[in-house]
Amino acid sequence: MSGIIQLPWLARNLEVTESTDPTLVGLSGVVHDETRRTITVQTSRGAKTLAKDTIRFKIDDVEIDGSKVGQRPEERVGKRYRGN
Repeated sequence: MSGIIQLPWLARNLEVTESTDPTLVGLSGVVHDETRRTITVQTSRGAKTLAKDTIRFKIDDVEIDGSKVGQRPEERVGKRYRGN
């Protein structure tokens, strides 16, 4: 996995590429907040809170499986990950 996983995601652009909810695919915006299980994205239509374990998303053109990053940001930053 790319180094983007180990960096803070606040203020980065995010785009949902896959989701268990098809209406979320294509949603994009700026990461406003992150918790252990959710990411809040500021979109053109307002803030949207997404469950990490139900989406795949891109940050800086790197695709991330949300179910594999179910930690608090402070626990995720600096952690080593294997594979996608």
